[in-house]
Amino acid sequence: MAIINFVISLAGATMLLLFAVRMVRTGIERSFGASFQRVLTDSRSRVGASVSGLSLAIILQSSAAVALLVAGFASSGYLAFPTGLAIVLGGDLGSALIIQVLSFKMDWLIPLLLALGGWLFVKVEHKKGRQLGRILMGVAFILISLQFLREAVSPIRDSSFLPAAADYLARDFVTAFIVGAALAFVMHSSVAAILMCVTLVQIDAIPFAAALSLLLGANLGSAFIPIWLTRGMPTSARRIPFANLFLRGNWALIVLFGVNLLFDPSHLLIVSAGQSLIYAHIGFNLSLLLLALPFCGLLERPLSLLLPGTPSVAPFGVEQPFSALDPAALDTPQQAIASLKRELLRMIDLVEQMFRVVPQLYDAADKDLFRATRAHDDPVNDALSGIRSYVASMPQDAYDKADKKMVAGLMEYAIRLEAAGDVIALKLTSVAKEKFEGHLQFSDEGWSELLRMYEAVCANFQLASNVLISDDVESARLLVVEKAEFKRAERKSRKYHLARLQSGRVESFETSDIHLETLRALRDINNHIAAIAYPILYRNGQLLETRLIEDLDPKEVSR
Repeated sequence: MAIINFVISLAGATMLLLFAVRMVRTGIERSFGASFQRVLTDSRSRVGASVSGLSLAIILQSSAAVALLVAGFASSGYLAFPTGLAIVLGGDLGSALIIQVLSFKMDWLIPLLLALGGWLFVKVEHKKGRQLGRILMGVAFILISLQFLREAVSPIRDSSFLPAAADYLARDFVTAFIVGAALAFVMHSSVAAILMCVTLVQIDAIPFAAALSLLLGANLGSAFIPIWLTRGMPTSARRIPFANLFLRGNWALIVLFGVNLLFDPSHLLIVSAGQSLIYAHIGFNLSLLLLALPFCGLLERPLSLLLPGTPSVAPFGVEQPFSALDPAALDTPQQAIASLKRELLRMIDLVEQMFRVVPQLYDAADKDLFRATRAHDDPVNDALSGIRSYVASMPQDAYDKADKKMVAGLMEYAIRLEAAGDVIALKLTSVAKEKFEGHLQFSDEGWSELLRMYEAVCANFQLASNVLISDDVESARLLVVEKAEFKRAERKSRKYHLARLQSGRVESFETSDIHLETLRALRDINNHIAAIAYPILYRNGQLLETRLIEDLDPKEVSR
């Protein structure tokens, strides 16, 4: 009976730990997710790239999340292979450092974090305030889960089961290594797996030697996570995770056999067992980073031969797929509507590809990029024409009233996406060209404000795609909330810009028209892509037809 209680308690503590780590990461991604691309792609050296990866891993509490971001950007042509691998190696060191922070006994903080985090999440309407509440509660849940883990192990610590298993793992370091790798992969979180090992060592549930082998195995297992998660991506995205697996796996095996065969692992006990294990984990990742960083570029050719494919070298270098519209589905409303949604997803992707290069348009004098951006609007226009013809071909008698409303809403959204493409291809390229030809420069504050606005629109592109696929009311509400947040940010930027003009900033005077026109264009694009939320909210009674106050007193009007 004690073993059953132990297994149930251990499973509960583990699931809470996984949920808490994910909760913290989700809160941070929703607050700052759109900024990650700029942080990663702005790196000018491998050292700078590794520092960026380290910082993001500490923020996200996950090296796998950093690896996924890198794989996506590498697939789109925004990151070179050596830079991406340096970021991933830095991310692994960052996740090791965050374990040091989370391992401190901070149980006294739990009530404060829960109270403050819960109040922010429930009472605050501002997006970042709510997500800060989510983050604080996630940290509290991590601390609670570690408490549960210690309490789950304590009853059987003196039984015959746990000491026997621990002694076996201490004697058979290869088995312990495999168990650690499997544990990290199954949990899909090296942070959670290694925190568990550290906690077990701290309460003397397993010996240090066994925990060290488990830790090295967890480092190998964590390298398999991004490979599994990127299995559906192009080969250009998967090369970096495979390179990381090659480096991490070989180094883990070298250290495993070196520590267990050449000297006694207990020699690494420089302080307490738990703290020594954390130092060993940090040392492993730091040494791997220092050894591998100079050779990141050498792995590109072998990986290209192992995983052949055509890498994307430019934002518009990928041939666009054919239309997703299926004429054979016209007589079946549900299939025809699904076909329309697939085509709209393609349109969103086309417009998003155009929008992603906006910072490059403003920052670099590349005439070819100007022409490519404008030319990329043609497939968007063709997609709208195809949708118009497809909707016109629908047999009206086969569609009921609800289906017709759905089709009308999707048709309207296609028009909005085409309008967003026009804003990018005509307005933003013209404004960027004016900046280039006039040799003008934004103030540092003004450019930072515009970048934040750009990043918010990038995030809303992804959210709009999710809303289109899911028809989810909560996601649609979130998209409308994000639209309102964007308007507030636009007003703030306009206010700050005027303040800079009043203070006599020369660069603000020179770029005033460009700054304000860019703000208007970003607002228009954001409004267009957020339009998908309104039909869903109307259908579910979540949106009023008008904002006008009903039954207003005539006396109030006369005033």
